[in-house]
Amino acid sequence: MKIAVLKEPAGETRCAAIPETVKKFIALGADVAIEAGAGEAASIPDSDFEAAGAKLGSRADALKGAGVILAVNGPDPATLQGAEQGAVLVGALDPLKQRAAIDGYAVAGIEALAMEWMPRITRAQSMDILSSQSNLAGYKAVVEAADAYGRAFPMMMTAAGTISPAKVFVMGVGVAGLQAIATAKRLGAQVSATDVRSATKEQIQSLGAKPIFVENVAGIEGEGAGGYATEMSEEYQKAQAELVSGHIAKQDIVITTALIPGRPAPRLISDAQIATMRPGSVIVDLAAEAGGNVEGTRAGEQVVQHGVMIIGASNLARSLAADASALFARNLFNFLSAFWDKEQRRPVLPDDDEIVKAIRLTMGGKVVNERLSAA
Repeated sequence: MKIAVLKEPAGETRCAAIPETVKKFIALGADVAIEAGAGEAASIPDSDFEAAGAKLGSRADALKGAGVILAVNGPDPATLQGAEQGAVLVGALDPLKQRAAIDGYAVAGIEALAMEWMPRITRAQSMDILSSQSNLAGYKAVVEAADAYGRAFPMMMTAAGTISPAKVFVMGVGVAGLQAIATAKRLGAQVSATDVRSATKEQIQSLGAKPIFVENVAGIEGEGAGGYATEMSEEYQKAQAELVSGHIAKQDIVITTALIPGRPAPRLISDAQIATMRPGSVIVDLAAEAGGNVEGTRAGEQVVQHGVMIIGASNLARSLAADASALFARNLFNFLSAFWDKEQRRPVLPDDDEIVKAIRLTMGGKVVNERLSAA
């Protein structure tokens, strides 16, 4: 079976394969064809892919007869001509926002699999692209904040006096938030964090940060469902806003990471709260592309409100292209290899498997995912 790896459009630095995964696919018995230049933005020259055993060529060459297509972002359905009928497309397809493309895959006879809908279960952890990319984003958010902040992060004792450590507050303790806490601690900051899920309190403490939690009020509705946060009750939202208002005024850096799958990002910080912060403070909003956790956030831009810089972070994993590509590519390999049939030398995806049911969008010329049917 032939696996095609596509070059991403302008602005996307990541690649869906690396030489390591190419070698592993070939070891399974597959042929790998890569569109020329696919790895350039991730510092992977074509020669490295060729040395790993892949064939390089045009998109048409790569797709001709391909049974599996690997991509970071969902490609235009019209550009997938030449692949096998029923070829499997694997990548981050953004199903809810790119519904027209999903319908196009169905019409084209493509079986589309959205890796960002991978269920949060033990056997799928190594396949979870959201976790691998969020981990890098959480790290880079702190680095971006440190670069924009006009002061040092660690406490420094000098002959000229002592510099106090920066105070960093992380809102939302998922994968990105935990990495942000760890990175800020490594840089010497005084770190605190909050989340609507009470189970994260111990995780915050384990990293040496101070948990800031609303007490004696029920947290999120459906806490822990699938490992994701859901919406908060009105009572909790009010109590949290009061707690955060008092805490945020004392912070130098705030990093927000709260996302609810399929819905706009929850508003965590208001303009009035920003006004209480010291001029020169920095907020990094990792939910900017989903509408933002911070009032006034603009995705992909830096704005200043009340003397506070707000960084509307836009897919920070892209700025770490080599590492992001490596993790993404391994996620894809881990998924496909888990369903690989040695005799047929191709992945076999059972209809009744919970992973397959969660991520399969189209099959047999139809849109088959329940989440899309309900949307």
